[in-house]
Amino acid sequence: MAVTRRGFLKNAAAAAGAAALGTVIPQAAEAAAPKKWDEEADVIVVGFGGAGGSAAIEAHDNKAKVLILEKQPEAAHYPNTRMSGGIFHSPDKDGDKKALTQYARALFSGDNVEGKLEGEMRPELAQSLAEAWAEYSPQNFDWLKSLDPEFNAMARGGAAFKNFPGAEASKYRTYTATYTGKVSYAKPTVNLPKSEKMAGEAVFTCILEGVKSRKIPVIYETPAKRLITDDKGEVIGVVAERGGKEINCKAKRAVILTSGGYEYNLPMREAFLEGPGVDGWAFYGSPANTGDGISMAMAVGAGLSKVGKSAARLIATVPQRYNGLRMGLITDSVGARGSIVVDNFGKRYASENLVTDDPSRYFFYKEAVKMDITKLNYPRIPSWMIFDETFRTKTTITYKGISVAGFGFIEWDKDNANAVKNGWILKGDTIEELAKKINAHPENMKQITPAELKNTIERFNKFCQDGEDKDFGRKPQTMTPLNNPPYYALALYAGGPNTKGGIAVTADRKVVDWLNKPIKRLYSAGEISSALKFVYQSGGNVTECMVFGRIAGKNAAAEKPWA
Repeated sequence: MAVTRRGFLKNAAAAAGAAALGTVIPQAAEAAAPKKWDEEADVIVVGFGGAGGSAAIEAHDNKAKVLILEKQPEAAHYPNTRMSGGIFHSPDKDGDKKALTQYARALFSGDNVEGKLEGEMRPELAQSLAEAWAEYSPQNFDWLKSLDPEFNAMARGGAAFKNFPGAEASKYRTYTATYTGKVSYAKPTVNLPKSEKMAGEAVFTCILEGVKSRKIPVIYETPAKRLITDDKGEVIGVVAERGGKEINCKAKRAVILTSGGYEYNLPMREAFLEGPGVDGWAFYGSPANTGDGISMAMAVGAGLSKVGKSAARLIATVPQRYNGLRMGLITDSVGARGSIVVDNFGKRYASENLVTDDPSRYFFYKEAVKMDITKLNYPRIPSWMIFDETFRTKTTITYKGISVAGFGFIEWDKDNANAVKNGWILKGDTIEELAKKINAHPENMKQITPAELKNTIERFNKFCQDGEDKDFGRKPQTMTPLNNPPYYALALYAGGPNTKGGIAVTADRKVVDWLNKPIKRLYSAGEISSALKFVYQSGGNVTECMVFGRIAGKNAAAEKPWA
């Protein structure tokens, strides 16, 4: 690949100015208005991912002069949207709008779901967010096509939560982005011509085409550091760093924060994530997501909302770290034929399909971080994916076309042999030998026994023979016995593509303080201020990047200039 993992990490570290722990935290104070401005625009967008690009396009189309500040170098610019599977939602236009509003409200808050004690947000906010979703999300496919007529997408499915209000009548639809007319996650398309791009690379390329065709300037390798406010507390600009020097960027109408979550911010992980937030978690999205925008917004009084929320399940990790934190791998192979998942004692604790199937796949992490309240430990951190030689040779653990493997951060071969050689996957000629190797792993803490693991595998193999998982109801079509030695174990941790909690906002994407009062001229969109607080359906974050990015851009452009 033209852009290597090593090259990205070197450039990113230089741009971020990582400290002892490598964690980027902007100065916790707003800046006063400077005497001199180095850059000027009506609307300044901080962070160029799916949300930032969508916001910039909409602000431009509403007659605003726009400037995008992006901390990553252009040659290694990998936002989460680009590294994603490229899934987005675009319900049928002839679906019932009220039903769509109901379904979105259930996703966001759940306050309209029978049996839920309390919604995840105030009812009026949930309703207004859902109404915005119902208005904009059916436009998503056509909007992307308007940016680039060559863009295409493959139909994927409908409503994941079929029992939610409005699921059927809304005619919910999801798609996977492509320029090829097909979708595959087997090979990376990052360095291929546009006509060969698929998945997240396709959807971000489409948005990038929209930014470029409008000649919206993007200043790369220029991380935002602080927000500039006037004596009334209104946000009037951004202090950024370019070439080792601070520059003052004037925003005559508004600033939009779209800088992503805090996946690679160690103190925020410690503070917000459930369970062991540092070594008990990993993420497989962009390592550039270090919570910068959250810190900047907090410094000017922004409130927070459900910060511990995450689109996460169980994923594999490798020893490689960034900002002192584990880098994960998308691991949709969990639950495939010839594999099971056990806890640190060697016992299965759920149907493996729940880890990777909709609708449970992006909040299975709640099972992974459960605490044993009698022993006061976390028996499922790590969990262990157990498989045999048949699985190892026929199933690639991670997708080689997207996420960290597809963008060169981690090298992974088709048959997983290098991972075994590197010691990332443990190997035993017998189940007993494998159990002993797991037992010796520092994070198993000598809890597993050969007898327990052997009993678990034998019991599962009997279920396969009978065609029924009597313990957890795993889908029979995914059940194949583990009986071809050698045997393997891969440590799994809570994690996924991104965090979802962060800055508190209104439906029109205004950032608010703890009393729900808007901070004037400050907007936000994307996972930094995600609306998906209750549950998550695959592609939801890419979808809200477009929906709420566009809303933020439109409303920011409508602000009256302060100067």
